[in-house]
Amino acid sequence: MERDTGSYAPGRPLRFLVGEERGLQEVVSGEEVIPLLKGAVLAGARAATLVDADGMLIWSHPGNGADGEPSSAGVVGPAILLEGEPVGFVRVAGEPDREEFLKGIAEMLTASVNLMVGANLKRMLTTEIHTAVVNQSYEELLETNRRLAISEARYRDLAERLEITVEERTDELKKALARLVQQEKMASVGQLAAGIAHEINNPMGFVTSNINTLRKYAARFEEMLCLARELFAGRLAGSPEAKRFAEDWGRLRLDRVLADVDGLIAQSMEGAERVRKIVADLKGFSHIDDPGETLVDLNAEIERTLAVLVHEIPPGTEIVREFTPLPEVRCVAGEMCQVFLNIIMNACQSRSEGLRLTIRTAVEGNALVVAFADNGPGIPPEHLSRVFEPFFTTKPVGKGSGMGLAVVYDAVTARGGTVEAGSSPDGGASFVVTLPVAGK
Repeated sequence: MERDTGSYAPGRPLRFLVGEERGLQEVVSGEEVIPLLKGAVLAGARAATLVDADGMLIWSHPGNGADGEPSSAGVVGPAILLEGEPVGFVRVAGEPDREEFLKGIAEMLTASVNLMVGANLKRMLTTEIHTAVVNQSYEELLETNRRLAISEARYRDLAERLEITVEERTDELKKALARLVQQEKMASVGQLAAGIAHEINNPMGFVTSNINTLRKYAARFEEMLCLARELFAGRLAGSPEAKRFAEDWGRLRLDRVLADVDGLIAQSMEGAERVRKIVADLKGFSHIDDPGETLVDLNAEIERTLAVLVHEIPPGTEIVREFTPLPEVRCVAGEMCQVFLNIIMNACQSRSEGLRLTIRTAVEGNALVVAFADNGPGIPPEHLSRVFEPFFTTKPVGKGSGMGLAVVYDAVTARGGTVEAGSSPDGGASFVVTLPVAGK
C-alpha cells in the first residue's frame, strides 16, 4: 500500500502503513487550524502562526503578521507532539507588555492542536486497521486488535493528561492575572499617595512660614503693649486716657491673650510639623521616586508603614518594637512596604480591642529576619498550608480579596527570601520574613 501524500481532511480517503512516520500536515489540515489562529487574533493577539519542528511556516493568521511583523515572531508555546515527538510549535505575536497573556494564548492553541492531532491520529489508525483486516488472518486480526487497544489506551491517557495540563495552565493564568491586578492597585495607591503628599507640602510650606512670621509680629505687638502700659501707669497715671486704657485692657483680657499667644503659636507649629511628618511618611511609603532596587533599612520601612497605618490601628493597641540594627538589604523599597502593610493590616483586623503586636528584627547568619506576632484568634492548623494561596480568605464575602498574603509571598520569594506563617506565643498569628543580606 502507498501512502497518500496529501494533507489530512475530514471525510477524505486515507492510505497509511501502520507505524510509518507522518508529518504534522498529514495529520491536521489548514481548515482545522486556521480558525483557531483567527480566534487568537480576535482575542487580542497581533498574529498567530503554526511552524514545523524546524521553524518553517505552515499556517498563519494574518498571512504576513501585524504591522509588518514577521509571522514567526512572538511568544512560543509548548511543543506539538505526534506520537511523543515534537513536530511543530505555535507562535503568538502581540504587544511586548502583554507577555503573560500571549503565553496563555500560545499554550491554549498548542493544547487545542494537540487534541486535534490525537483525535485525527486515532481516526487514521482506525482507518488503517479497517482497511488492512480484509486480508488478515484471524491471528493477525487478534494481534492488530491488541495493538489498537494499547494505542487507544495510550492516546486516552495522553488526552486526559492534556486536559489536566490545560486546566492547570488556565488556573495559573487566572492567579497570575489576579497578582498583576493587585500589584497595579498598590502601584496606583503609591502614585496617589505621592501626588497628595506633593499637593499638601506646598501649602504647608506657606503655613509654617506664616506662623513663624506671626510669632515675630506677636512679639512686637506684646512689646508695644507693654510699653504703652508702662507709659499710662507712669507719667500719664490718673489721666482720663490712663483710666480708659486700663478699662480697655481689662475688657479685652489682654493679660490672658499675651499669656496664650506663645502657647497657641507653639501648638500651631507642632500641628504643622505633625502634618509635615505624616506627608513625609506617606511619600516615603509610596517610594514613587525610587529608581527600582536600592539598599533599604527595613527598620525604617517598618516605622514608615506604622506611621501610614496609624488610623487603621485599633485604639488601645500596644505595639512592641524589638528592633536590632540591621545591615541594608537590596530590594524594591515599595514592595517591602507592601509586605509589612499587608501583614500589619491582618493583625489589626484580627482584634478590635486589646491588640498586642510584637515586631522583632534580627540578623541570623547571612539573613535578616523580621517577625510579626499578635494576640488575635490565630490561624487554624488546617489553614496554615493555604494562607499564601491567591484568593484564599476566611473573611466574609466583600471583606477580603485573598490576595494580600499572596502578594507578600511573591514579593519576598522574588528577593530570594522566605515567609512562614504560624502561631505566636500569645496564641495569635505569627509571620516570619527572612531576606538575604545585600551582596550575599
